[in-house]
Amino acid sequence: MKLKVSKHNDVTISEVAGRIDGTTARDFEEQVTATIQEKGGPLVCDLAGVTYISSAGLRSILVVAKRLAKEGNFFTVCGHTGTVAEVFRISGFEKIIPMHKTRDEALAAAEA
Repeated sequence: MKLKVSKHNDVTISEVAGRIDGTTARDFEEQVTATIQEKGGPLVCDLAGVTYISSAGLRSILVVAKRLAKEGNFFTVCGHTGTVAEVFRISGFEKIIPMHKTRDEALAAAEA
């Protein structure tokens, strides 16, 4: 799993590539949490490069989402496709966490 962080105006973008599973979920959570502490503000998690996500990965995303909500910051996921999108749909995460098909849609929602 690789994570690249960038900014668009006041929105932090975490671009994730690879697998978010039992082996990498903790790293994902720690890296995104460090990004939140350093950058603050709304966060868009771009999963376009994610090829697989397990229940451990879902849990990590939920932890990040709850932390941001507690701090009053916006969080959204975008770019998830194929089996990753199916995992989100089946798990019901689409009802819990705002999700957008594209990064542009997510950024527009974060900046609204």
